[in-house]
Amino acid sequence: MHNLSRCISAVLASALQSPDSSQHHDFQIALQCVSALVDFSLMAQYRSHTPDTLSYLERYRLTFHQKKEIFLEFRTSKDTSAEANSQDRELRELIANECAPEIRRASVAKPCRQADREILQRVNQRADLIRRENHFNFIKTNYHSHFSSHVRRFGSISMYSTEIGELAHEDQIKEGYRRSNKNAAARQILSHYGCQHALGMRLQTLDFLLKTENVVAIGGTGGDTAAAPRRILKGRMKNVSTLPELCRTCNIDYGDIIEEMLRFTKHTVADDHPLSSDHTELGLLSAEQFTHLEI
Repeated sequence: MHNLSRCISAVLASALQSPDSSQHHDFQIALQCVSALVDFSLMAQYRSHTPDTLSYLERYRLTFHQKKEIFLEFRTSKDTSAEANSQDRELRELIANECAPEIRRASVAKPCRQADREILQRVNQRADLIRRENHFNFIKTNYHSHFSSHVRRFGSISMYSTEIGELAHEDQIKEGYRRSNKNAAARQILSHYGCQHALGMRLQTLDFLLKTENVVAIGGTGGDTAAAPRRILKGRMKNVSTLPELCRTCNIDYGDIIEEMLRFTKHTVADDHPLSSDHTELGLLSAEQFTHLEI
């Protein structure tokens, strides 16, 4: 809706740029009505308001209500359309019965004039019915009248927007339900969202690790370590039990990995099981402690 309000005025002005003499007045009223509604919508999105902005909003609202009748013919409901068709059919039958004797005795030109009058009468009757039955008396057109008073009472209305909740409902509930088998869907929805959330967190973690500078280059090569290829060990490796065996399996220089481990030890806050700073003790540690390290 926000994107629509930004372009609808230009699109409508382009579509109505070449009216004939009979359409010029109606086109101008339609443009004024749409422009007032768009201005109201855009100004209502302000994060804060002053008495001047509220007066502008009130003026836009009044302009919209004064000009909206130009679109009244497009508010025809199904019931009104059915009633108009029924009246048109009855009027057509009535005119046919009344004019049948005269048409047989009339000249060639008279039936044509009679048909034109009949069409005009039917069109006017249909227009009167639509104008009488159509209206803009529905709840959304009355929301605007309360905007200024609510801003003065509660502050900026954007704070009470339900857009975030609606988007969350779409992502967290509807998407999971569409992917379920519709049986015990609540549990499947929770499982789907949990997987999506865990995967998103994992991707963010990997993205952060890719941007860090504490990366060990493979093969002890120098240069830009952030751009070097890396491996991530995620499980138990066969015939690997100690750190030297892990280095040999991954083709990593043992001295480089020890240097990085010592630097990691110095910059890491001590926990319940801190790593040793001794080269010998690090070499004897189980490789299972390093299977999740990024190398």
